Amino acid sequence: MSKLKKLSGKKLIKILCNKLGFKSVRQKGSHVLLIKYSPEKIGCIVPLHKELKIGTLKSILRQAKISEEQIKKYL
Repeated sequence: MSKLKKLSGKKLIKILCNKLGFKSVRQKGSHVLLIKYSPEKIGCIVPLHKELKIGTLKSILRQAKISEEQIKKYL
């Protein structure tokens, strides 16, 4: 199993919105709130950092209920 690569906040938002069905709801400072309405409401907050740390990335994916394998497809 390959490791997750570091991503920028903007690139992660593009993947979540364009490929995985999330919508950008609002932004406050450098943090963007994304929401997806599947059978339940799923939300996550993504900081607009140049490079997200791996722990932060894993936490965002856990909030968004997305596996690491799903995100690796789009990298």
